[in-house]
Amino acid sequence: MPNPYPGTTAMPPRKDLYTPRDLRDIDHLDTRPGAYPFVRGPYETMYTERPWTIRQYAGFAGARESNAFFHALLSGGAQALSVAFDLPTHRGYDSDHPMAAADVGVAGVAIDSVEDMERLFDGIALDRVSVSMTMSGAVLPVLGSFILAARERGIPQERLAGTIQNDILKEFMVRNTYIHAPGPSMRIAGDVVEYVARHMPRFNAMSISGYHFQEAGADGPLELALTLANARAYLRMLAERGMKVDDFCRNLSFFFGVGMDFFGEIAKLRAARILWSDIVRAHGGSTPRSQAMRMHCQTSGWSLTAADPLNNAARTTLEAMAAVFGGTQSLHTNACDEAWALPSDAAARLARNTQLILQHEAGLCGVVDPWAGSYMMERLTADTVQTVRVLMEEIDAAGGVLAALESGWLTRRIHIAASRTQAAIDSGERRIVGVNAFQDDAAQALSGLRGDAQPVEMRRIDGRQIRAEQAARLAALRARRDGGKVEAALDRLAGLAERGNGNLLEATISALEVRATVGECTAALERVWPRYRARPEFSAGAYSGARPPDDPAWSAACKTVDAMRRRDGRGPSVLIVKLGQDGHDRGAKAVAAALADAGFRVHLGGLFDTPESAADEAARLGVEAVGVSSLAGAHLELVPRLARCLRERAMDHVPLVLGGVVPDADRAALVEAGVAAIFTPGTPMDAVVRGLARVIEAARARGEHAGTRHGVDTAIPLADAAGPAWEQQWRGR
Repeated sequence: MPNPYPGTTAMPPRKDLYTPRDLRDIDHLDTRPGAYPFVRGPYETMYTERPWTIRQYAGFAGARESNAFFHALLSGGAQALSVAFDLPTHRGYDSDHPMAAADVGVAGVAIDSVEDMERLFDGIALDRVSVSMTMSGAVLPVLGSFILAARERGIPQERLAGTIQNDILKEFMVRNTYIHAPGPSMRIAGDVVEYVARHMPRFNAMSISGYHFQEAGADGPLELALTLANARAYLRMLAERGMKVDDFCRNLSFFFGVGMDFFGEIAKLRAARILWSDIVRAHGGSTPRSQAMRMHCQTSGWSLTAADPLNNAARTTLEAMAAVFGGTQSLHTNACDEAWALPSDAAARLARNTQLILQHEAGLCGVVDPWAGSYMMERLTADTVQTVRVLMEEIDAAGGVLAALESGWLTRRIHIAASRTQAAIDSGERRIVGVNAFQDDAAQALSGLRGDAQPVEMRRIDGRQIRAEQAARLAALRARRDGGKVEAALDRLAGLAERGNGNLLEATISALEVRATVGECTAALERVWPRYRARPEFSAGAYSGARPPDDPAWSAACKTVDAMRRRDGRGPSVLIVKLGQDGHDRGAKAVAAALADAGFRVHLGGLFDTPESAADEAARLGVEAVGVSSLAGAHLELVPRLARCLRERAMDHVPLVLGGVVPDADRAALVEAGVAAIFTPGTPMDAVVRGLARVIEAARARGEHAGTRHGVDTAIPLADAAGPAWEQQWRGR
């Protein structure tokens, strides 16, 4: 049987037919659920006595709006909450900070203070409703605000149930919502685990995430290997701090993505429990509570398509079933309209009801591990275990997680997998219904690609209004608090960071109690630990190497670029940038790699650029186009601002293009602002190459590009722009 994900590198081989012979060397066949190695689930009865928890991930705008949405979720059948914070909160900025301007409340809820956290959970029984918070960067002030918001309502911290993600290593690998460098960030993570272990017995101090690796392009085994390598690094770090393995492992949980490889995802989750129990045992963990992996799962966001979007409901249902068959403890199902924007009420309700139907109509809760003993599933589970062990050995050979992270080995591995997957989709080797297979006019109309109509009403956020409201609340808070007490508490927090003693979460709670803000707590730590800034890389050859050599669409796109080079004596050049606080760079790196393979001279900007710094970089490099990758909904503010900055620098001759999640309703305003082309999700890379080449050709024909204006080609070589190490990576060495 062919690999269901062509172009990826780590998937175990599949067969067309499995027989009893495939079970001969498998050790776990006679084990029971709730017992080592926990392959059949962490609990003896699993869903037969209690179904998995429906935990819907949500958050947008301000605390008041998100609170109303939470109440609707709970009244409609959700049993727990999972909070999506906006990007400024993740990055430790208050909503009135200049760096936060475009992102406030757009891709999550804005939290600046204890008061915001109180509004977020107003009327919600925090001693009865479990709350998960996806937060790693600003984990200290966000968790501290949650603890205080509960305490000031009379709910002690020992009665709080839920999870704080607190998984900072994966931020440096994929999601990029880090603040400080890896070293101090690991200290913060350890302080959080220590505090929770002492004071919050019902709370998980860390949710080690594989989901974001899958979203960034990793296949199942690579996602699992990276997740467990990070978990092992945390385990060793906490043990070095003197904590007992059994004491802190009982407060750890895991978070996995579940994509469209149905059988592979079930096997991945079953294999994860075997591997984790062995890791804990090897480090001295002896209790079932510490050895048994407990997990939350979320259906894939990356698998959602803007084209023919109602198909996303079917995709999410299949992914949810895989998570359940794999034995998850809680589950979030994505909404079918998330390829465009934040979920609408109707789409969110359908996503939640999908889980209710699986629980109450499909009978999935009636049997513990129904796949046990399956020739195929047990073989696939065992093969996944072995594949992941080999991958973890490769990480060890690269020096361990931190060394592999610093060298770029880990991010390179994920990027190459993502590029190969994209190539398989673009070539049609991997079929996506409604995108590259089984397309028709009705599907295009429903997708909105022809501008006709979209099947659900989209949720729109007025970021400027939310920012103004948050700024007013911050001003009022600062006016009524005791400034001297705040300053003293922040000085103490910075002092503990500098001296290396004391618990930073405890000190942060003290600062928040006198009404320091999230941003001020972060700024206090920045006195000691400056903000960390990494420059993304891309690997040339990863994309084109996965397209068939006789692929007519890709060959034609490359010939278009080659013709420009032969005619004008140089290849087209482009700077690709990320603006604002959005750190999701899968798309930017994938496009950069494909354009470079097609013959463009590609410069990839750093993360968290401002429009001003991006325009300065474009002017310095003398590129012929600037491309913006946008996934977080701030394009209506940031992209027009970049266009103005280019004009102010006499670079109005340089076309500006945009790629990412862009609703149809925003296109007219973007075009009016000066955007020459928009590439939405699902656009094949060969179409991006041809489209960008046409845009640059038109600019050249007008004689308005920088090279002919001054009589020379002012674009500089990539090596000069990024340094020798990056040049080697760009050349695919």
